[in-house]
Amino acid sequence: MSGSRKILDAWDAYSDEHTDRDGWPYDNHAYGLRASQRDADTAEAFESLRYGARHLLATAEIQLGRLPQDTMQSRWVYQLGILYAALDRLDELHEQWLVTRDSLPTAAKPGTAAFDDALAEHHAESWSYLDDWATHGKALLEINSAARTTRSPLAPAPAPAPVRRSAALK
Repeated sequence: MSGSRKILDAWDAYSDEHTDRDGWPYDNHAYGLRASQRDADTAEAFESLRYGARHLLATAEIQLGRLPQDTMQSRWVYQLGILYAALDRLDELHEQWLVTRDSLPTAAKPGTAAFDDALAEHHAESWSYLDDWATHGKALLEINSAARTTRSPLAPAPAPAPVRRSAALK
């Protein structure tokens, strides 16, 4: 998630520098190439999280259900919903990519225009959902942190400190 955040921060800096006040790029071609690179970098950064993402969401949901109301942020439920929806869509787009990739001519390998253009289109379609993860994924860490620092209602109360007798009372 932090890798995606760095990519998005770099993109924001690039975009601010290479667009006019209304957000129109000074050079459409260069801007498009840089956006395509952003999409690919963000997809790559998410890959290490992809296979464990559902487990992370389920864990956060369980943790959230066990937190006392006064320790919860109201936005966390909303953010988990965004993350679930984004992951569902990313899974659908990944399946579509596999079908597209398998339908490419046998000569279409990475580095060829046919393959690279199809992959760039897949990354572009995925980007907004990856952006959701970069934007809202921090909620998973926040929920986990709250769960780790909140005393469980099942845990025994801490034992009282032993009373120390002064030497004069002995």
